[in-house]
Amino acid sequence: SCNGPRIDLDRTQDWKNGIVHRLTGGVGALLKRAGVRVFKGEARFLDGKTIEVSGSNETQRITGKSTVIATGSVPLSYPGMTTGGKVIGSTEALALREVPEKLVVIGAGYIGLELGTAYAKLGSKVQIVEAGPEILPLYDPAIVAPVKARLKQLGVVVHTETRLGQINEAGQAVLDGGKKLPCDYVLMTVGRTANTAGFGLDVLDLDMDGRFIRIDERCETSMQGVYAIGDVTGEPLLAHRAMAQGEMVSGILAGKRRRWDDKVIPAVCFTDPEIVSVGLAPKQAAEQGIDYLEAGFPFVANGRAMTLERDDGFIRVVARREDHALIGVQAVGGGVAELSSAFVTAIEMGACLEDVAAIVQAHPTLGEGFQEAALKSLGQALHV
Repeated sequence: SCNGPRIDLDRTQDWKNGIVHRLTGGVGALLKRAGVRVFKGEARFLDGKTIEVSGSNETQRITGKSTVIATGSVPLSYPGMTTGGKVIGSTEALALREVPEKLVVIGAGYIGLELGTAYAKLGSKVQIVEAGPEILPLYDPAIVAPVKARLKQLGVVVHTETRLGQINEAGQAVLDGGKKLPCDYVLMTVGRTANTAGFGLDVLDLDMDGRFIRIDERCETSMQGVYAIGDVTGEPLLAHRAMAQGEMVSGILAGKRRRWDDKVIPAVCFTDPEIVSVGLAPKQAAEQGIDYLEAGFPFVANGRAMTLERDDGFIRVVARREDHALIGVQAVGGGVAELSSAFVTAIEMGACLEDVAAIVQAHPTLGEGFQEAALKSLGQALHV
């Protein structure tokens, strides 16, 4: 155990376990209702059509016309460091029975910041160590700025362009350069990679894309009849991407003509404030040679954000200049994750700036910022 402030984490764990049980139990019920036969055990490919499943009491062989690989991802290991003792991963961080007084987080990606922020709010003194020059490197500085400001408010100390050297006998995290950070735990969140070990992938000899399995627009691998979905196929490593691919592949196997379109997959970072990114950001549009318009509406001018006392952040729209077609939306702010469905729908339905600007939004809501950003990009801003 650690010496941090004691709160009722036992009750929190019971609540979490109850939610997890409801979710997994619900999936089990859906499988049963659909007539899916479930084998519990460790699976291994014998060939492209045959899988051996080793259970607790017996080993069974399963053959099929088609197979789908959905093995997900695993945490990347830090050089010279494995989890155990003071060193924990994201799974262990969600199972602690006491709030650590001092927590060092290695990696300032979305996992490290989500967990670091949560523990800071619970009372931990959190320090984040990031090898790169910035936190959340996948997002542009304007989007990240409100998150950086909030981390400072929470007392979180961020060390950029810094690496962990070792954990000494005194239980301190020693950084390159010799700086020592006292801690109860060191949380490793340096990323995730494809889970390709332990199930006989080498037997199939599939084409790979680095560490990930290469797939085509139908999620089929280089071996006919063998499909792959989710994290094992590459970025973005998101559960809803895997679910959508799984649904598509099941349709293909049922005889439907389907094709995977990954242009509009929402990415949400559950930091405080939250970040949403859908479609292309301005930098990505520029890299693709697209002549674009962009405009942002600040929540400091939004009535709902004011009443929630969370007016940090903004909504930004990106559109092609030639036809005003919406190609991207980014937002940062309290509760903006719930707006992601509106952003996705607008882009998927081919909305242009004029369409978004003409929609009557309920007042007062955060969604008004979406309309206001579109109006601003058209030179018709009403409230800024």
